[in-house]
Amino acid sequence: MARSVRSTPPVAPVLPPSAASNGTRSRILAAGLELFAERGYHATSIRDMAAAADMQSASLYSHFPSKEAILAELVLLGHEEHHQRVLSAMLDAGPDPRDQLVAIVRVHVLTHAEFPMLGVVANYERHNLSPTAAAPVLAIRRRSEALLHEVLERGVRAGVFQLLHEDATSRAIATMGVSVATWWPERADGMEAAELADAYCALALRMVGAA
Repeated sequence: MARSVRSTPPVAPVLPPSAASNGTRSRILAAGLELFAERGYHATSIRDMAAAADMQSASLYSHFPSKEAILAELVLLGHEEHHQRVLSAMLDAGPDPRDQLVAIVRVHVLTHAEFPMLGVVANYERHNLSPTAAAPVLAIRRRSEALLHEVLERGVRAGVFQLLHEDATSRAIATMGVSVATWWPERADGMEAAELADAYCALALRMVGAA
């Protein structure tokens, strides 16, 4: 059965700069991104993606060996872009765990608002990858999760965070940021991405019991 998080994609498919200037491959990735986000992986065929990319299926195969290879590259792109932004934001935030948490949550939200289609595909369609194709992505996810856990643990040790349950709190903070991709921007009601990020940062601080 087709799985669709979005009824109609409200914006053009956007790829990170590392992939957006790669000629024909970028065109295929953009086509796959839009179709996977709108219809889901299983309801999208190679023929559909070739048509969306304005090429023949045989030509598409000269760039990607399979439909899974297209999904795998999209999912990896999304996770790599997200992890690099989160890591840079945390390192630039200074030593205070509160500042680090705010920096992580802000970039987490802004990245999913900037690349909503990629966020949907990277997070909700990755389960369609084989274990081999998913392995690099899972490694990146674990590193990103570890960054947040480390900040929460430092905050507890410093006495500035009061957590009922560290793992549940970490997952709740991560999930609320990921979910932005499922509704941004069509239900933003005039809110700018920066305003949304500020609101989520305030929520995260409350969740960890920070003053």
